[in-house]
Amino acid sequence: MPAAFAEGIFYSAMSATNASDLALLDAYSRAVIEGVEKASPSVVHVKVSGHGRRGDSSGTGSGFIFAPDGFVLTNSHVVRGATRMEAVLNDGRRCPADLVGDDPDTDLAVLRIHESGLHAARLGDSAALRVGQLVIAIGNPLGFECTVTAGVVSAVGRSLRSQSGRLIDDVIQTDAALNPGNSGGPLVTAQGEVIGVNTAIILGAQGLCFATPVNAAQYVVPRLIRDGRIRRGWLGIGGQNQKVPPHAAHVLGMQAESGVLVISVEAGSPAEHAGFQERDLLVEMEGAPIASIDDLHKQLTTERIGKASAIVVIRHSERVTLTAVPVEPADAMNN
Repeated sequence: MPAAFAEGIFYSAMSATNASDLALLDAYSRAVIEGVEKASPSVVHVKVSGHGRRGDSSGTGSGFIFAPDGFVLTNSHVVRGATRMEAVLNDGRRCPADLVGDDPDTDLAVLRIHESGLHAARLGDSAALRVGQLVIAIGNPLGFECTVTAGVVSAVGRSLRSQSGRLIDDVIQTDAALNPGNSGGPLVTAQGEVIGVNTAIILGAQGLCFATPVNAAQYVVPRLIRDGRIRRGWLGIGGQNQKVPPHAAHVLGMQAESGVLVISVEAGSPAEHAGFQERDLLVEMEGAPIASIDDLHKQLTTERIGKASAIVVIRHSERVTLTAVPVEPADAMNN
């Protein structure tokens, strides 16, 4: 084969490869651009002041409009304790914002602005996410407004502990870069649908960023708008995770490997009225196994408030069923 002919084949193949690479790059770019163009008009820069005892500090974060009448979703930790809030819209308008409600346990908060011509984001289905799927984060890291980063869904179904100490379930892990100021901004698909609320990074790590799933937000938001908070049940025990003694599990024919060891019972609490004692090992509530404090928190939902619940404890190697009526912490403190 003549050298010139072979060289021609080589360069033709290289040109075809480069064209294919460019086509792939263009497709990726188009996907990101489309997602940003659809979602970015709803993104706001949240500015707050009044944190701290002297009320002279300020902070910044992100959020997005999810209803055309001015409701904005952001992170609880962005606005918690603030006395003044402002939302800077994508078109530069600056709007005073009021806190409608917040929930530290899911790190979500709802603000309200009163402005016309607002663009509301479309909410997607975070349960339909697949690992490897393209996602885009839009926010205001370090004050740089409407910054875009892109990456993939690194994992789904993670658990992340909120600043209140409770676990947020089904958290989305992504490598779309987040920085301080991204908190509260949307994580969106290539179709511009919001599937998560950017909430956390692991300092010192690279590519480990997390978002609260939008499906969790769709449960929390209506309750924040209605009540200003999320109602959760309270028993009034202090506890710690504890392994079930093997002999007790064997004697009682139980499969449970761990439970919640009661280390304190508050006076006048539902737990005291139900007969809880220190050193009880709580292992079941209304038929659901309780292997940890997080499991107990998951059971103490709004639906449990004011309703008698059967709770199984191990006491001196015996199975004891107690009946407790969870209340709201606010109700307990007012009594």
